[in-house]
Amino acid sequence: MKTLTEGEALARLRRGKAAFQSHIKTTYERAARSCAACPTPGVCCTDAHFVNVHITRLEAVAIRETLRRTPRLDDAARRGVYERARAAVARHGLSVAGDTFARTYSCPLFAPGAGCLVHARAKPAPCMQHACYDDWRDVPPAELQWRAESRVERLNDQVYGAAWAWLPTPVWLTLVDPASDGAELSRLARLWASRRHARTRNPARIAARRSLPVVAS
Repeated sequence: MKTLTEGEALARLRRGKAAFQSHIKTTYERAARSCAACPTPGVCCTDAHFVNVHITRLEAVAIRETLRRTPRLDDAARRGVYERARAAVARHGLSVAGDTFARTYSCPLFAPGAGCLVHARAKPAPCMQHACYDDWRDVPPAELQWRAESRVERLNDQVYGAAWAWLPTPVWLTLVDPASDGAELSRLARLWASRRHARTRNPARIAARRSLPVVAS
């Protein structure tokens, strides 16, 4: 397998996600309810009984870089994202071990009045695929998300080898927090690398839990 630098992989990740997001928007979202008309804006992101989106190491780096560069946030607002992530980890018992998909949380990337802080450049595939539909026949096929996440997996392998894992978004944000010393991520990377064949390779096995509900009631 061809290896990539982190910068090369981030560029490919952005292009791939932009194409996926555009396809979902133009092909499926026309049948969805408008988020602008939602009576409870952001509820699908902040409902702690609802969200269990997982991301990879490369996606976490992409989110960190997007937060660092966006002019919409000042230093205090950026720090607030990581503080919300740490609070979510503690409040909802999120971890790197066990059945991580069994835990739900409120996403720290949502800001009232601004929406998703990484919507345009680093949004996770399950969030891109999510919308409120009135008819199951209009819902994007799960296979689209599986293929998108398979491409993300390959990019991670090309950069990090086996030294990464699918983890809840708040957990990854704490691991790539610019204010951290990186020791915990380094420890986990060594652990993951030593268990090269232990990680689930097929996202389809867990996609049903990774996907968000999309049919409006």
